Amino acid sequence: MAKYSLLPEQLLHEGTLHSDSFFAPDLLPVDRILRSHAASYWKELDELTLPGKAQRKIGFPLSKALIDRERTICQGTVDTTEYAMQFGCSLNIAGGTHHAFYNRGEGFCILNDIIIGAHHLIDHHGLTKILVIDLDVHQGNGTAAMAKDDPRIFTFSMHGAKNYPYHKEQSDLDLDLPDFTGDKEYLGLLEVHLDKLFNEFAPEFVFFQSGVDIIRGDKLGRMDLTLAGCRERDRMVFERCYRHEVPVAVNMGGGYSPEIKNIIEAHSNTFRTAAFYFG
Repeated sequence: MAKYSLLPEQLLHEGTLHSDSFFAPDLLPVDRILRSHAASYWKELDELTLPGKAQRKIGFPLSKALIDRERTICQGTVDTTEYAMQFGCSLNIAGGTHHAFYNRGEGFCILNDIIIGAHHLIDHHGLTKILVIDLDVHQGNGTAAMAKDDPRIFTFSMHGAKNYPYHKEQSDLDLDLPDFTGDKEYLGLLEVHLDKLFNEFAPEFVFFQSGVDIIRGDKLGRMDLTLAGCRERDRMVFERCYRHEVPVAVNMGGGYSPEIKNIIEAHSNTFRTAAFYFG
């Protein structure tokens, strides 16, 4: 998508970020894939033998380039966890592959970068309280399913009730919103539940899925938030992470507005707000 090149160009142009702010991830090692995903599933991906029906559920024809892209995205999320632990916050311009399950992919997601990142933190930093704040308009069904039996990962998804996926998994906390929910209702609900999560769950680390497909006019969103409302959403998350001294790794997630300028502005706001608190 064009946003992956346009977004860094915009952030560099306006001075929000500088060239030394960026990192380029390698391919995620196979052992890290197998830590989070079924060996049989990875074998079919690696050998490009995934059945046609399974490929159609993902939405992309399988290729080595596609698999390498997914591995790069996932290593990017692993890298953001390390940078966030060091600097307080780090963002992956891609990522947020929250529709990937343990043994299958769907919804343009093949490997689940959030779960892979969480497992990295558990294995290498001994964390036991990881909070996933998924504010993409689509429920993080794969993330919810993969974390279901792991009390160290708490999944919170705030999403369109009638939007994809049509069969929802059970997150630890789901807020199902009606179509065309606007700023006031959305932000009021978010404020209440964020405060409860930070005070009661007391996370050691946060993954923030910051999809901007909640803004008015998005082709896949059916929400009614303004750009200002979406930016306030980001502020509410970052402010709490900053105040509670909780590192946060951010995945960009979705954004499908008809005008690319709205997608870039909404995603840029996430970076601008992160820079205000952690820059």
